[in-house]
Amino acid sequence: MPPTTPAFEVVMLGGDIGVYALARAFHEAYGVRSTVISRIATGPVDSAIIDNVLLGAEASNEEHIAELLRRGRERKDSGADGIPVILLANTDGYSRLFAQHRAELDEFYRISLVDSATLDQIADKGRFAEACAAVDVPTPLTHIEDFAGAGDPDWTPSPMPIPFPVVAKAAASSVHEQVDYPGKKKVNFIETEDDLRDLWRRLREVGFRDRFVVQELVPGDDTWMRSVTAYRDHRGVTTLMCTAQVLLEEHTPTALGNPCAMITTPFFTAMAHARDLLDHLDYRGFANFDAKVDPRDGSFRFLEVNPRIGRNNYYVTAAGANVARFIVGDLIEGRAVEPVTVTNEIVYTVLPKRLLLRYITDPALKKHVKAVMRKGIVNPLLYRAEGLKRRAYVVAAKANHIKKFMTYYPKPTESGF
Repeated sequence: MPPTTPAFEVVMLGGDIGVYALARAFHEAYGVRSTVISRIATGPVDSAIIDNVLLGAEASNEEHIAELLRRGRERKDSGADGIPVILLANTDGYSRLFAQHRAELDEFYRISLVDSATLDQIADKGRFAEACAAVDVPTPLTHIEDFAGAGDPDWTPSPMPIPFPVVAKAAASSVHEQVDYPGKKKVNFIETEDDLRDLWRRLREVGFRDRFVVQELVPGDDTWMRSVTAYRDHRGVTTLMCTAQVLLEEHTPTALGNPCAMITTPFFTAMAHARDLLDHLDYRGFANFDAKVDPRDGSFRFLEVNPRIGRNNYYVTAAGANVARFIVGDLIEGRAVEPVTVTNEIVYTVLPKRLLLRYITDPALKKHVKAVMRKGIVNPLLYRAEGLKRRAYVVAAKANHIKKFMTYYPKPTESGF
């Protein structure tokens, strides 16, 4: 740890690759081991740099909060509370949980997170579109279907004003996670009015009573997608901005839309849009935006913002801006971190090289990706501090990716669906 940085600890909830990437960033920058509290042990966080606390497969969110408060009181009673603890998570649900229990958690932890009102505004994809409109940030044509009255026998969906095909997804993913129904997907590609009517029927029958967002399908495959990661500190200054072009996304039904390969590239227009939104919302902490370049006019269409750093956050650290330094500077050192705009190019991927290149159909892009790959390819799970067990896990994970792509997306398509 740098001599000017006070001692601190890190506690996180969750167990996905994004949590591991954060733990790796803290370990690389400060030599700090992270404590990760989760329900069950998962491959990414089965790690030499993480102390796992497992609550059991059936543990509720309230049990996670109870464990955090128990640990906080225990540290206070033992006199160890002189060392501050950063608390992080990397799902919308946990971000919501932190906001709901902020007053209790603030006694024991240091958290950089927006308040509940702002979280309500950005976690809902419909309200996010409204926030974008307020600061002239372009979004796809959007329609909101509200299922609040769907329990009434006379309820009928509203007419669809957007031409087909369209994309449909829950306004609040944390609500959608609580229901299950045949054919459930994170993102739905809807080709006809009959297909949409069938989705509405399934949602209604399962008791879904929140809002669903329908948007125009912006043309282009996965490579037209963009990721923007930012950090806005307690002073209201955006100290980190990094963008990447998506090369390939996950195509399994429950993970559709999650990038699994990216190349960092500075997109200054997207950065400016993101900064305008963060300032408009008076945002605090990490944010990860999903956007898509519209091939018809070259504009950036912002799709959503995740009120967290995102599962693929290691692309930022790998490109030279270790994400841990921004939150430590803000919450532990209490200083104004010099703002960083990342311009370095790296290829980030969890896929086998050959599989990734198979899905890049644009010759110029493929040539550029290969050139950047020659400088090195970054896999967040491959870290020198880990042992042979981790390498074996990565080999197995890559083989599983091949299987999933052959099953759900055997050939690249112009739309990415």
